[in-house]
Amino acid sequence: MVPRDLLGWHPGRVGIPIDVDLVRRDLAQIVSYASVGGSEAESAVQRWCAATMQGLGLDVDLWPFDLDALRADPDYPGEEVEREEAWGCVGTSGDGTPRLILNGHVDVVPPGEHEWWTGHDPWYLHESGGRWYGRGVCDMKGGVVAILAAVRAVGHQLERPFAVHTVIGEEDGGLGTFGTLKRGHTGEACLIAEPTAGQIVSANAGSLTFRLEVRGKATHGSMAGYGISAVDLYEHVRMALRDLDARRNANPPAPFEDRPWPISVGRVQAGDWPSTVPDLLVAEGRFGTMPGETFAEATAAFEAAIAAVDEPWFREHPVEVTWPGGRFAAGSLPSGHPFGDETVAAAIEAGFDRPTLVGAPYGSDLRQYAGAGVPTLQLGPGVIDQAHAVDESVPIDEVVRCAEAYAHLLLTRCG
Repeated sequence: MVPRDLLGWHPGRVGIPIDVDLVRRDLAQIVSYASVGGSEAESAVQRWCAATMQGLGLDVDLWPFDLDALRADPDYPGEEVEREEAWGCVGTSGDGTPRLILNGHVDVVPPGEHEWWTGHDPWYLHESGGRWYGRGVCDMKGGVVAILAAVRAVGHQLERPFAVHTVIGEEDGGLGTFGTLKRGHTGEACLIAEPTAGQIVSANAGSLTFRLEVRGKATHGSMAGYGISAVDLYEHVRMALRDLDARRNANPPAPFEDRPWPISVGRVQAGDWPSTVPDLLVAEGRFGTMPGETFAEATAAFEAAIAAVDEPWFREHPVEVTWPGGRFAAGSLPSGHPFGDETVAAAIEAGFDRPTLVGAPYGSDLRQYAGAGVPTLQLGPGVIDQAHAVDESVPIDEVVRCAEAYAHLLLTRCG
């Protein structure tokens, strides 16, 4: 018997019964797929989603992406892993344009060293202290199984159609949602089950991946004064990036808060021998973009800041800037759109404290649905700082509460 408070029931409120045992079963199964971007498991988990949705009575479209065609499309969002195949999966409850799309991505990031996880395998669901642990339970397989639980609870009661989109490739650009929209799957509104810590995300900043090549002059380490160290040169670049970050984040507009589009360097590599002055440093990172800012405007601002670095060596040996990997545009719910109030009401019915609409500093598939004219929000179990972490976890009661919120929203829009 699962305690009622674990189910998210509250006095004076009629809850929607969510079968926690079935949620646990679904999560254990989907976590067992090591669906890192580009892996065979990324395709296999979509087959699991298709079979599960068929078992819930949905009409399922499971199809292989034409990767060459998607990559040739001018709006292709980019990828940061190699893929030889990818699959789309959509379940619909009936004919006509869905009144509501529930979206969840099933790809995950690598777990890191397995021995760093506390006493359990990252691909095995572990339960302790009211939390579920495992790679992807927060970002965002916990949200996916909450969607399935909501469909299981109320799907048979609904008169108007809804859809469930499970997608791949979200972590490295958004290929899955891009291909799903290109397939023609759309709807009147969309809720994405990304972790939001009890709030509702109505706007995302965007991001681009940059690569910097700083070239110096190599010489023997004992003659360092005759060389030009790429590491020392990079210090000038790093300071320019810090100043650019401060200028761009000085006065963020609502609903965004402190430093919503930061610049972050995630990887730095330099040199190939300890006793050689390094003549090449490569730095790669994330450049946050602002709402209303085109990719061309963002890259021009970044490149101008790098070109303005006051270092004589760079006049003849400029820093090379390229833009590999994913491209995440900013996106937002139109101001005053009623879908915001509907989602807030559903969350309150499910027992959340009155949530507010907030802006998120990270990119997500929200911007793709918004760009296709589909009003989109995010509400899901967990907090973003658990995403990608060792010992990734999610509170069990939040998964259940989100399932109830999705069920209430289905009833509101489709019942």
